[in-house]
Amino acid sequence: MRVLVQRVSSSSVTIDGECCGAIGAGLNILVGITHSDTEADAKYLAEKCVCLRIFEDEAGKMNRSLLDIGGEALIISQFTLYGDTTQGRRPFFGDAARPEIAEPLYEKFIGFVKAGGVKVATGRFGADMKVEIQNDGPVTLMIESK
Repeated sequence: MRVLVQRVSSSSVTIDGECCGAIGAGLNILVGITHSDTEADAKYLAEKCVCLRIFEDEAGKMNRSLLDIGGEALIISQFTLYGDTTQGRRPFFGDAARPEIAEPLYEKFIGFVKAGGVKVATGRFGADMKVEIQNDGPVTLMIESK
């Protein structure tokens, strides 16, 4: 499992012209799932995201977590995180899990983040979404469970 974590001032997701999720300061989290991922991967990455110290303290150092700042999370499914571009010019997505595997794990990940005490907004699994991200820093990290 992979997550692309972006520290944001705000972020929102729109589907068919309608805003279905928006947050203020916090994390925009794009979630990619592969065939071998399990609930343990979802739990590990959710805890990592909730506790990751990438928000500035009074001294300007990245020393605070999402919980420390009372931040929110916008969580979006993103199968293209498993796109392979090593050959040719068109990405290969064979490493991305099929929806019947990916969607339940995506939902588990959301549940684990919520259980960690974070207010969560989401997109819709499999939908064509427009995501607006006000990246703060910018701070962007790729985190993997394996």
